[in-house]
Amino acid sequence: MATKWNLDPTHSEITFKVKHMMISNIKGSFRTFDAQIESVDDSFKNAKTTATIQTDSIFTNNTDRDNHLKSEEFFNVEANPAITFESDALSDSVTGNLTVNGITKPIKLDVDFGGINVDPWGNTKAGFSFEGKINRKDFGLNWNAALEAGGVMVSEEVKIAGELQFVKQA
Repeated sequence: MATKWNLDPTHSEITFKVKHMMISNIKGSFRTFDAQIESVDDSFKNAKTTATIQTDSIFTNNTDRDNHLKSEEFFNVEANPAITFESDALSDSVTGNLTVNGITKPIKLDVDFGGINVDPWGNTKAGFSFEGKINRKDFGLNWNAALEAGGVMVSEEVKIAGELQFVKQA
């Protein structure tokens, strides 16, 4: 019998970094997302994972940049309100299908299982960290601008990471 684990959003985060002007990284996050794990045991081997990220919850600490990222030049949040991820196996890495802008591609993320513990209120929780990278152009995030000194405004590589806590369902 499978055990269901639901995301604890108050103890979770999804972040990204992208090189800006070829000289420094800009960090951002998504503030609204949900995820579930369905596992046959507490090892989480062969666990089914699903996640949904609301694209309009993107936050980079700059309103103009956030609005640009929400526009048709990037996420087009009106037409594509969510990013999704689905996987059928979880171990030191997870390979699954990521859908951004209606484009689905397989990606691999490195995963660190932090363990299982019981909180002061009796809830059993499991923690995971993940990181990986994608090419944003693979998902139709093509906008860019050439720089006078050479290079481009925004790199194609996007580093993604997360700290996720899940609550075991009775």
